[in-house]
Amino acid sequence: MRAVQIVELSGPESALRAVELPAPQPTADQVLIDVHAAGVAFPEVLQTRGMYQLKPPVPFVPGSEVAGVVVSAPVSGQLRAGDRVAAMCLLGGFAEQAVAPAYLTFPLPDVLDFAQGAGLILNYHTAWFSLVTRGRLQPGETVLVQGAAGGVGTATLQVAKGLGARTIAVVSSDDKEKVARDAGADEVLRSDGPWKDQAKELGGADIVIDPVGGDRFTDSLRVLRQQGRLVVVGFTAGEIPTVKVNRLLLNNIEVVGAAWGEFSIRRPEVMAATHEEVARLIDAGFVRPLVGARFPLEGAVDAVRLLDERGATGKVVLEPRS
Repeated sequence: MRAVQIVELSGPESALRAVELPAPQPTADQVLIDVHAAGVAFPEVLQTRGMYQLKPPVPFVPGSEVAGVVVSAPVSGQLRAGDRVAAMCLLGGFAEQAVAPAYLTFPLPDVLDFAQGAGLILNYHTAWFSLVTRGRLQPGETVLVQGAAGGVGTATLQVAKGLGARTIAVVSSDDKEKVARDAGADEVLRSDGPWKDQAKELGGADIVIDPVGGDRFTDSLRVLRQQGRLVVVGFTAGEIPTVKVNRLLLNNIEVVGAAWGEFSIRRPEVMAATHEEVARLIDAGFVRPLVGARFPLEGAVDAVRLLDERGATGKVVLEPRS
């Protein structure tokens, strides 16, 4: 089968290579999937440099999230050959076939195409976990989202709207402003402008969801209302910020970590419960993953580089069968 491997830890330009490999062989508790779309996410950028916490020996096939058609599944489960699914395979997604644990494989609703399915689990489970489990979102609260045009950002806007929140998006360009509005942002602010002051003029935020980090972090704290929560999701800006805790004390605010994968992936009951909530929002019309760019499998370098250069909007996917 055709696949893409990381063959060295030198960055997207030289680390990724198209190869031919034997098809993966599923174990008794795994699902074998014909991959129609593979999600590309920031962890793959980090993996090309050996900077992600998951460090398999090279060469290896990256790709944590896929959507496609079941080839085979455990007899004791609910999935059958021919079913459309979205799955977390953790590794191996950049290929024509992949295997995923059965408990991380979910039916893909007919209303979503495969590319949307490849952006469903990682981003939308992260959004739910960040907003509800860690952020304790209540209907009517205001959520400010940093990096709001990216995969996690657009997912967070949609989930927040589905849960009855008012949303403020922070983005860096006109194109990204359009994406954030398409994802349901009530207000859009520009990161290269006085967004902090503008957010405060809008009344501030009860929750800030921050997958960016870097120099926006302190200003994100400043826009929080009393008893507000800043939820740390990641550091796509590269710099890991620090906080002076007197800011937390004076305003009765919190900084909360949201490591969805670390918490959820080994807890099948958590994954299932979260997916039920996301499915409910799909049925209600709130969740529709935004696909920003589609590449053939051989375009993996371009796809990963797009994320590395902060040019991505929505979900970036590879389509091995296009």
